[in-house]
Amino acid sequence: MRFRTGTTDDVATLWALRTRCVRETCSSHYPPEVIAPWSASPPPVQYERLLAQGGCVVAEDGRGTLLGFGVFDAAGNEVDALFVDPDRGGQGIGQALMQRLLALADPAREVVLSASLNAVPFYQRQGFIAGAEEAYPHPSGVALASVRMHRAV
Repeated sequence: MRFRTGTTDDVATLWALRTRCVRETCSSHYPPEVIAPWSASPPPVQYERLLAQGGCVVAEDGRGTLLGFGVFDAAGNEVDALFVDPDRGGQGIGQALMQRLLALADPAREVVLSASLNAVPFYQRQGFIAGAEEAYPHPSGVALASVRMHRAV
């Protein structure tokens, strides 16, 4: 496995993996009427900005096949996204991506994120503490049930 910084040229490929993850992984915790608009939504405008700022880490195998990616928003000291190919879960890819995202964080501030319900146990294993449940206002128009989480760097 190798890691590289994602670029704006990667947006379509990364978003395709994200869409697959929403359909296959998140469907265990969200009903079809939430999954459908969530998975159909286009990449948010901020993705290009965050990738242009170097806030994306991409994991690939030796052939260049996408295994997963994470996006970090330095302004908010926030993990914006972390997705691993559903066929590759449990192989340490997510943990390795998280370590690289945390390396981008400001150590003087807590790192925060809004976790989908299915991802809360993963983030807890990474040292994040669950806060309040919230309704994340997704750009697709649905309010996604999520959990606000935080941890020290």
